[in-house]
Amino acid sequence: MTESQNSRDLRESADVIVLGAGPAGLVLANLLHAAGIDCVLLERASPTHVRTRARAGFLAPHTGRILDRHGLADGLHRRGTRHGTCEFRTRDGRFRLDYGALGQGGQGSQGGPHHVYPQQYLVADLLTHYLDHGGRIRFHTEALAVGDADGTRPYVTAREPDGRPTRWTARYVAGCDGRHGAARRSLPPGTVRRHHHDHGVTWLGLLAEAPPSLDAVGYAVHDRGFAGHMARTPDITRYYLQWQRGVPADAWPEQRIWDELDVRMRAADHGPLHRGPLQERGVFDLTCDVVEPLRHGSLFLAGDAASLLAPAAAKGANLAVLEAEILAEALTDALTRGDTAGVDGYSDRCLEHIWRAQEFTGWMTRLLHAPPDTDEGAGPTFQAALRRSRLASLRSSRVHQEWFAENYVGV
Repeated sequence: MTESQNSRDLRESADVIVLGAGPAGLVLANLLHAAGIDCVLLERASPTHVRTRARAGFLAPHTGRILDRHGLADGLHRRGTRHGTCEFRTRDGRFRLDYGALGQGGQGSQGGPHHVYPQQYLVADLLTHYLDHGGRIRFHTEALAVGDADGTRPYVTAREPDGRPTRWTARYVAGCDGRHGAARRSLPPGTVRRHHHDHGVTWLGLLAEAPPSLDAVGYAVHDRGFAGHMARTPDITRYYLQWQRGVPADAWPEQRIWDELDVRMRAADHGPLHRGPLQERGVFDLTCDVVEPLRHGSLFLAGDAASLLAPAAAKGANLAVLEAEILAEALTDALTRGDTAGVDGYSDRCLEHIWRAQEFTGWMTRLLHAPPDTDEGAGPTFQAALRRSRLASLRSSRVHQEWFAENYVGV
């Protein structure tokens, strides 16, 4: 069945309406459909855009296990690569952590290597699987608002591809449409708490048409600011530069960017970087937020609609997949057996994982960056000394390394 044929056959009701065709929405829709739940996915973008929008690329061991459990990991095993080493470069030299072999000793440990698998590949896999198995999806359909979430028949108002308004009714709505999507906008005032924190750091994200320059995730801590190296494919590498807030992404020519990467990555000491054309640039502030609780009546939040994390520890997509599995099980129990224990416990269960991820992401952000001015009177020299001490401990303490490994890949 083609995507266009699939869209024409849609009815305007379902037991579950899923908003947003990112990792959370597509995993959730696949799992619900496999369980025999009548669901429909509404996505405002085109199929091509959904399949090709580049995002993160590190999938944690637990994410791989979830995809395996539900028959969604074929592409990951075919095209993904296992990655278990990170390298820190500092003024005191460089050191490596084989985190893939650490953090696996305790009962219930989440340690192990990542899979490097660009998010657009994962999304394309999930979308193909959903369509090939008869899943319902409506592209070019913008969800505008969720109504009557307190009742038994919530609805979603949407704008169809031809511009006409449509009203979709359901028993449950899953908001997987991001922090600015209709699900969050539809939460009545006073029903949730919104936690927001700005880490005071800005990154310039770069996608370079160049092979990776080292066989590890690279974290460079430098007085001029952080620089990062993350492999994506044999021919594409993601780089990050700590950036001055308010400066546009195109302020520097490519030559200056590569020269700055050389300095911060200490290429003169550790070997040159493979250079190539910059395919993509983007500036983003390292901020985080959490909505609490993740449920209002029949409306549930997952993925970026539930929480946003700074990208220093690559947790976002992994949390999204975990939340989708938890929500799919809860909704299936409620709809097939009348058991609402899962939906009642969904928010608390996910928030436990979210806050743990937020804590480690904040720790990682402080480890890699010179902090902004503090209101505690601790100046930059004091903060730099603390950061150097943290790195020295990470270099030498096995206990610290085990803690890092478990939290680095765990959700």
